Amino acid sequence: MTFKELKPEITNITSNASITVDERLLKICELLEENITYYNWVGFYFKNGDKHELKLGPYVGEPTDHTIIPFGKGICGQVAVSNKNFVAPDVKAQDNYIACSITVKAEIVVPIFVNGENIGQIDIDSNTADPFTEADERFLEFVCKEVSKLID
Repeated sequence: MTFKELKPEITNITSNASITVDERLLKICELLEENITYYNWVGFYFKNGDKHELKLGPYVGEPTDHTIIPFGKGICGQVAVSNKNFVAPDVKAQDNYIACSITVKAEIVVPIFVNGENIGQIDIDSNTADPFTEADERFLEFVCKEVSKLID
């Protein structure tokens, strides 16, 4: 499926009030991982209460030990501080990268905003080198805007 074809699917998931928010987030992860060949791990991290850390939410892919990430640590932690998208075409070139799996070659993280506040992010790992384009960023920004409606 193309990004254009996936957008209404995302909207259908987020507007399905018959299932919990976490179930909807998991369905988004599954949809992306199943339909975009180079999305090998897809998950959400959210601000952990008043703490300066992120807590792992729903995800699909290999299990991770990184269930709590301090702000500033790793790519996810950097996005929590910078409030900006982060694309790492080659994770080995990142000084502050937290390795989740030896197969991961690239990562993209896009923040989720509710009322102007960064409340979380979508995190995607790829086992393909440098796969992410501006189209991925724009699509994931759309996903994050849809997700923000669930949290608002």
